[in-house]
Amino acid sequence: MKFKNSLAYAQSLDEKDPLKLFRDEFYIPKLQGEDVLYFTGNSLGLQPKGTAKIINEELELWKERGVEGHFEGERPWFHYHKFAKESLAKIVGAKPEEVVPMNSLTTNLHLLMVSFYRPTSKRFKIITEAGAFPSDQYALESQVKFHGFTPEEAIIELAPREEETTLRTEDILTAIETNSKELALIMFSGVQYFTGQFFNIEHITKVGHKAGAVVGFDLAHAAGNIPLKLHDHQVDFAVWCHYKYLNSGPGSVAGAFVHNKHANNPDLPRFAGWWGHNEEERFLMKKGFKPMSGVDGWQLSNANVLATAALLASLAVVDKAGFDNMRVKSVQLTAFLEFLLNDLFSKEELAILTPNDSHQRGAQLSIALVNKGRKVFDELTSKGVVADWREPNLISNQAGVMRVAPTPLYNSYEEVFNFVQLLRKAIN
Repeated sequence: MKFKNSLAYAQSLDEKDPLKLFRDEFYIPKLQGEDVLYFTGNSLGLQPKGTAKIINEELELWKERGVEGHFEGERPWFHYHKFAKESLAKIVGAKPEEVVPMNSLTTNLHLLMVSFYRPTSKRFKIITEAGAFPSDQYALESQVKFHGFTPEEAIIELAPREEETTLRTEDILTAIETNSKELALIMFSGVQYFTGQFFNIEHITKVGHKAGAVVGFDLAHAAGNIPLKLHDHQVDFAVWCHYKYLNSGPGSVAGAFVHNKHANNPDLPRFAGWWGHNEEERFLMKKGFKPMSGVDGWQLSNANVLATAALLASLAVVDKAGFDNMRVKSVQLTAFLEFLLNDLFSKEELAILTPNDSHQRGAQLSIALVNKGRKVFDELTSKGVVADWREPNLISNQAGVMRVAPTPLYNSYEEVFNFVQLLRKAIN
């Protein structure tokens, strides 16, 4: 599409937007009585207006029926983890029995690494991207130490080439092949949180399996943002949160995927809990763990009903909008932001770290502000722009980075246009 740099053009895109009415499904924060320009759906999505209703329904059931709510009401609590399965399966490209909402992201990562990181004296190394989200780094470090290795010897971190900001797929695949005899696990982000790069899950998984390694992904910045095909691409396991692009609330329940080729593998060790036990025998209270088939067998405890209720409210909005429709708008909305930035700013003022290929990114653009970046960010904040600031790291070198994520359910083209105008003024 050939874009134009004008307010009237942005408004015309909004008029034709088939998802424009979904903005009304969310509460938009305000500053001095005006809606803020909220571009941090990659950190915490906004609250759907239906969230309070469904949580209050569960509170009423608890108030009126007490413990009987486990087996009564529209959504009996005993089966609560099952009510999100169909929607989640569509979002991550899985079968319903391969996905489950449970725990928090890092808890799920540890639980699945217990099963899928099984190092030996010869195969013990893990490949990941350099600069991964700290929680993932800590999880990997502690897992290799738990097995008696040091992070320095066991973890291979892949960084972009000199003068580049993102990893080339060919370099990832070459590293896998080069280390194939020692690899136990490949553990990547789906979308790199700092740069916004979407990694090629299909090729990484295929080459990883050929090398004899298990392949897993942290999809925190990918789930609800980018089309995924976890089942078809034969990913072994994945974890994600729901509070970013899936708007389920701060610290909400996370998600987990285990491919059904592992559904009933008795050789996979795991840390067990009673909600992962065969539900037909769960209340017999007998010794001897018999895991549920599929990813449900990795559950530890019964569902956090109130947190999962918030997830159900957000998934209802996604189901109504249609994820394919969301992706179409997301691609165009992000491309419009990129066009405006390139049109109004020189390379001496800012650089976009995120790939310009829509197949290699989601809603986020990571913008390196070359001069006075933090002051520019603070000025934008004072004008009602809610974005995200990251200090310089190995990828951005001396420039701080502002992460901006125009999300398709509640952001508009006019908001993108207004943001870029404010950025221009702030830099000036």
